[in-house]
Amino acid sequence: MTGTELDGRIALVTGASRGIGAAIAFSLAMAGAKVGVNYNTSRESAEKVVEKITQGGGEAFLVEGNVSEEASAEAAVKQLISQCGQIDILVNNAGINRDRLLMRMKIEDWDEVLDVNLRGTFLCSKLVMPQMIKQRKGRIVNISSVVGLSGNPGQANYAAAKAGLIGFTKAVAREVASRNVTVNAVAPGFIATGMVEELTEDTQKQILDKIPMGRFGSAEDVSQAVLFLCGDGASYITGQVITIDGGLIA
Repeated sequence: MTGTELDGRIALVTGASRGIGAAIAFSLAMAGAKVGVNYNTSRESAEKVVEKITQGGGEAFLVEGNVSEEASAEAAVKQLISQCGQIDILVNNAGINRDRLLMRMKIEDWDEVLDVNLRGTFLCSKLVMPQMIKQRKGRIVNISSVVGLSGNPGQANYAAAKAGLIGFTKAVAREVASRNVTVNAVAPGFIATGMVEELTEDTQKQILDKIPMGRFGSAEDVSQAVLFLCGDGASYITGQVITIDGGLIA
């Protein structure tokens, strides 16, 4: 059963075919938004997200597009706006990792991570901005990471991209605040999705020992923070970064 907090609003969630992106899409839809579920290659997984939303009483539709490529990102945003006539919420969630120590990191590892995580956010935000400014309302939420705040060995590319998102968030928030468009970021810690589940039991235990709350976060922990930032209760919050990490970097 859906809520009414976001009734009538149109949302685009990038990289929404699984994990945190899928949870965000579901939460926004259950709050009443009509959600564009973006995917690049995982169409079948994205279809399952749309199906879950529909079965829950919400509205969602597929939006294909590689956010790191200008023409593809532009086609995705144009599809959503032409189909719905507006866009009220953009969640820049699409991201990848190519972890290895700097000495062994290939240039392609660096470029691919920066392209999807940072360039993709730049492109999608730039593309939706004219419509949001025209409407004089909008919410942009960028999915960063605690790694962008604290760093992590073997993730120089990922940390650079996620730190870049934080700087991007603060700069753009200042540019569009007078137009009633807010731009915020959330920085998840270790969330129980594919990346964490692939770690060995020993590694997971070592990480848990460092988390004051003693557990990994859930995708829903992240999605609820995003939902708040997209709602009316966060109308005076912009340029901020909310860490969702169980106290890891407190």
